[in-house]
Amino acid sequence: MTIRNTNRWIVAEERPMNITFLSNEVYLVDGIRVDNLFDRLYCIFDLEGTGILVEQESITQFGAILYQNGRVLDTFTSLVNSSKPIPEAVRQLTGISNESLVDAPSYSEVYRRFIAFCGDAVLVSQAGYEYDIPMLKKHCHLHDVPYVEQAVIDTKALFAAIHPELDDVFSTDYLIAYYGIDDTDIKRHDAAGDCMLISRILMRILAEYRTKQVADFDLTEGLKVRRFIMPQMYLT
Repeated sequence: MTIRNTNRWIVAEERPMNITFLSNEVYLVDGIRVDNLFDRLYCIFDLEGTGILVEQESITQFGAILYQNGRVLDTFTSLVNSSKPIPEAVRQLTGISNESLVDAPSYSEVYRRFIAFCGDAVLVSQAGYEYDIPMLKKHCHLHDVPYVEQAVIDTKALFAAIHPELDDVFSTDYLIAYYGIDDTDIKRHDAAGDCMLISRILMRILAEYRTKQVADFDLTEGLKVRRFIMPQMYLT
């Protein structure tokens, strides 16, 4: 049975969450506050695409899990019919081929199913402020589908908010190493597998929030976060 959480998230001063890319290295996020982090229903999600250059790439896979109090309640995954061919290097990384997308549903169909699956849960992603959210907004615009505004927590920002003493790029591998997370049973660069990994990262970060007696995620004053480093395959 899917459990829905009726607690509300708050957009600061009735403004939408705003992400400003200050440079190739840093972005600023503000306008969001999520209270009562510990008992929330979360929809952890991840996207795979033809690459990571948002302006140029197409989504190829959605993955999502409903998560609450350390438990996975439900799962969702779907391939997406891409408007752009998958480069060979990306195929090798993700395991998703052009042939596998021929009969995949359209973005519009998958996005509507994804939103219905998430319901009123707070969305959670890893590096989502830099990639997943811009990709969703871009594709909604291209496919004339309304983008559904709801709270989104990026685990990078969630971690950065309680670690002002650190000035690193809080990549997935960084957080795995920091918390000593075992990912040997997870298929990386697969949307469903990455969601499970993000759930383990989220569990560790929330445990640290509880230890520090911080119950809310409050970015009403804004937070600067270091952006991910572009892989060499996109620089050549």
